[in-house]
Amino acid sequence: VLFILNGLERLNLDFRLAGTELCCDPNEPVPPSAIVVNLLRKYLLPEASIIVTTRPSAVRRIPGKYVGRYAEICGFSDTNLQKLYFQMRLSQPGCSGEDSAGSSSGEQENLVEMLSRNLERHNQIAAACFLPSYCWLVCTTLHFLYFTRTVPPSQTLTGIYTSFLRLNFSGEVLDSTDPTNISMMKYVAKMVGKLAYEGVMSRKTCFSEDDLQHCFEVEMKTESELNLLEVFRNDVFRFFLTPCVQPGKEHTFVFTIPAMQEYLAALYVVLGEKKTLAQRVGKEVSEVIGKVSEDVAVVLNIISKVLPLRFLPVLFNLLKIFPRYFSRLSGKNRDAIAHTMAEELFKEEDYYNDDVLDQINSSILGMEGPIRHPDEAPDDEVFELFPIFMGGILSRRNRAILEQLGCSIKNLAAFEIAKAMKKTVIRNSRKGLPPSELMDYLFFLHEFQNERFTAEAIRSLRTVNLSSVKMTPLKCSVLASVMGTTCHEVEELNLTSCNLDTSSLRILFPVLLRCKALHLQLNSLGSDACKEIRDLLLHDKCVVSNLRLANNPVGEQGAQYLAEALAGNRSLTHLSLLHTALGDQGAEVIAQHLAKNQHLQELNLGYNSLTDTAALHVVEVAKKHATLDKVHLYFNDISEDGKWALHSLRMDRDGVRALVFLTAGTDVSDYWSNILNVVQRNLPFWDRERVRQHLALILQDLESSRRQTANPWRKAKFLRVESEVKKMLGKLQHGT
Repeated sequence: VLFILNGLERLNLDFRLAGTELCCDPNEPVPPSAIVVNLLRKYLLPEASIIVTTRPSAVRRIPGKYVGRYAEICGFSDTNLQKLYFQMRLSQPGCSGEDSAGSSSGEQENLVEMLSRNLERHNQIAAACFLPSYCWLVCTTLHFLYFTRTVPPSQTLTGIYTSFLRLNFSGEVLDSTDPTNISMMKYVAKMVGKLAYEGVMSRKTCFSEDDLQHCFEVEMKTESELNLLEVFRNDVFRFFLTPCVQPGKEHTFVFTIPAMQEYLAALYVVLGEKKTLAQRVGKEVSEVIGKVSEDVAVVLNIISKVLPLRFLPVLFNLLKIFPRYFSRLSGKNRDAIAHTMAEELFKEEDYYNDDVLDQINSSILGMEGPIRHPDEAPDDEVFELFPIFMGGILSRRNRAILEQLGCSIKNLAAFEIAKAMKKTVIRNSRKGLPPSELMDYLFFLHEFQNERFTAEAIRSLRTVNLSSVKMTPLKCSVLASVMGTTCHEVEELNLTSCNLDTSSLRILFPVLLRCKALHLQLNSLGSDACKEIRDLLLHDKCVVSNLRLANNPVGEQGAQYLAEALAGNRSLTHLSLLHTALGDQGAEVIAQHLAKNQHLQELNLGYNSLTDTAALHVVEVAKKHATLDKVHLYFNDISEDGKWALHSLRMDRDGVRALVFLTAGTDVSDYWSNILNVVQRNLPFWDRERVRQHLALILQDLESSRRQTANPWRKAKFLRVESEVKKMLGKLQHGT
């Protein structure tokens, strides 16, 4: 028989004969502790084998003469074991959902490869993954980052970290022999949380032995407190803090997982451990006076019925003053928590960092590109997860888990903090936030899991600019979930250069319906994505009036879907298909369906390799359109004859303006600055050589028209426009 006794530190065993009598009969009824002691003495069932697990601080509770072998479970000492674990865990079937099994297998292999490379070159994460439970945390975080596609997301990042702590510390008491019976997690939040918070405030991730002593030992007053600290040092310290492996920092400590520092700092603040001296003293005095006042109140009530003395009610009220005063201090503490959250969430020095989800991804998988030289000064430490974790910890589900760990956050406290946040967080969010910071704010609202608060915050966002944010499926799910708490119309949603694909549009579909101006430029959206956009524009609740699809590989098939959308849509007034590889066939398809549209006012088909026939056909159809008055056709393959044919269809005769060249006969076009601004904005994304050729043709056209006019005023205008074109050509030639 093999007995496995798990968690010896929870039992207070007495091996003295006077404390536990000898027993060798399995049938004799004795207390459980006596059974365990006699098993370990080998007096009861001596042939049985016994394995006992315990924390280091309790090893000596069993006398050495009863122990045959000591073994310490260290973790994954070999990096290859870590890689094997990650490969098995991340390659589990169905981990990325059922919809994308084919495409996800390649992504899973890529994740394993990137993680393996980072383990080889980044010693700190390899040191963290020495502990198997941290390998679990890394894998669970990667699952969250890469394979979340549901709306709303099924979990939160804060929830992952809270569940991780529950897996490791649920039901754990720091020292079962101590009368305070403090839970291990409560002690960690108090001691390690203080160190984490001070590190966040001073933007520090490495801690010296002096820093540890300052945080852990400065307030130690009693023998009991020192004993608890000793148990903590032996059992828990190495789980959260590990020696730094960076050159030159060998004698310092860092948090095993960087984000854990921000989580524990957030927990420290939300639990109210960060108190002023008045609040700490006030709480103790308030509790004493509060208890005394209850007893005295009973006596005073009895005396007042026998002796009607006037001073008794006054004395009775005086006893209640201090507890009431302390409750005001507590209210101020909750205001301070809300203020800290808002201040950290909207720090201007962090405005132009990557968003927090990209930061977490980089910390796990590493940064692609050249590795930093060891002597090179590191970038400033960034702690943008700290306020997000504060919000996440206040969510109902995380508070329930923390309650099991001995870290109680009352409903009333969470309600009052949320109430105070409305004055600070929502007001600060109304200022124009950079795209990455706005993504962090949306992620904060997702982590907070307070639908009423989120709805109030989102109503104030009429313009959402997330340009250049890499919109992964998780970020799309967060955006759709947070925006879905209200049904108000959004004036503008800018998703330019966001790595969107067809699945992204599918996730965001309910949000896109409510956007008046929709910017989807530079997203590699092909024909499949155009099919989704067609369904969007044909939806009866669609309010999109301005759609920009410039610099996407729409192609002829995509043009077919968009043409069908134009025929049935009633909201669209401006459509930009600049540089979308339409070709003559795509333009012809759009022209054929244009007659069925009754609302379009402006159509941009510039830089699409259109020839004279297609361009003239589009303009001929536009002439007969009820509302269309502007068609952009610059940077197409239009001949000089085609140019004059288009110029003959002037606005005063036909009601449509065709923007083709910078000249209009012997004058400069009224729209020359519009055309050059479009070219200027798109220079980084267009084919340099082709743009150079077009600009050279434009310059020749300007010079020719200038020579044909005798008007000095017009000549001056021509010279001004020529100088702008020459500047662009100069930038192209110098590669700037």
